[in-house]
Amino acid sequence: MKLNHKFKSMIVAVGLVSIAFVSSCNAQKGASKNGFDLSNASIPIDKILSGGPGKDGIPAIDNPIFVTQDKANFIKDTDRVLALEINGVTKAYPVNILNWHEIVNDKIGDTAFAVTYCPLCGTGAVFSANIKGNHSRFGVSGLLYNSDVLLYDDNTESLFSQILSEAVSGPLVGEKLTPIVSTHTTWGRWKTLHPGTLVLSTATGYIRDYTKNPYGDYGTNRLLYFPAPSSSPDANSFHPKETVIGLKDGNRIKAYPFSELDKNAEPEFVDLINGKAYTILWDSESKTAQIKDQTGNVISTIQGFYFAWMAFYSDSKVYISK
Repeated sequence: MKLNHKFKSMIVAVGLVSIAFVSSCNAQKGASKNGFDLSNASIPIDKILSGGPGKDGIPAIDNPIFVTQDKANFIKDTDRVLALEINGVTKAYPVNILNWHEIVNDKIGDTAFAVTYCPLCGTGAVFSANIKGNHSRFGVSGLLYNSDVLLYDDNTESLFSQILSEAVSGPLVGEKLTPIVSTHTTWGRWKTLHPGTLVLSTATGYIRDYTKNPYGDYGTNRLLYFPAPSSSPDANSFHPKETVIGLKDGNRIKAYPFSELDKNAEPEFVDLINGKAYTILWDSESKTAQIKDQTGNVISTIQGFYFAWMAFYSDSKVYISK
């Protein structure tokens, strides 16, 4: 049987698509980076980049040692901390230490959790270490997505996006992390509000100069070390390292730039998101933001650089002071 030219072209096109599909599947199937299996990744594999150090090249702190505030002579009142309160126990984790380790695996009573910080995105978040009834120890994978740290758990070696707060590859892909409320503030403000607080000490078991920031002036310049594209029309409306606090309620997402909160000059105000009233709290002196829900409870939020928030949430609204 003689095939006409049009039909032959169709067969060739279908064949090429099939080959491309099979090749793509095979590439996906065999994909791995830093020893992590990415075959079922929920994010584009080509967007998962090596940050330089390999797996655990940036060592998490697994046996944190704390001191009382009167013995914390290694931290200044103006230094930033990621802090929390669980069952009446308050702890502060200096960003100067988190810059070097990114994860602290800790426990208060029966509550095990991971304190996480990404210096490249300025994002700090705390998550429960209980995943599907199992206790997990988290480590630094050495991989990034949208410039943000990808954590991994020891039990399954699944990769977790800090900003998305969920597993993006491995046996736990799609599993959400349970956030724990934390505050990103100054040491001076935290210890004043919580005089009995403990603070993570520099006795980490590692030799690091915690008086120096290994990233230099990265947190204030416009330079990005890794790509973090955003399709948002507001992507360039603020300095990329402008600090924002982000709020998510279902499919409604909003970022509150600190410079706009300063312009507003109100210690608190109400904003409607998804028909719900949220109270935005702002302390101008310490540059501390928190958000309360309708019941008056402070909720878990992500605070970090503007570019990172917009890379992950390009449909995010942005608060502008009136």
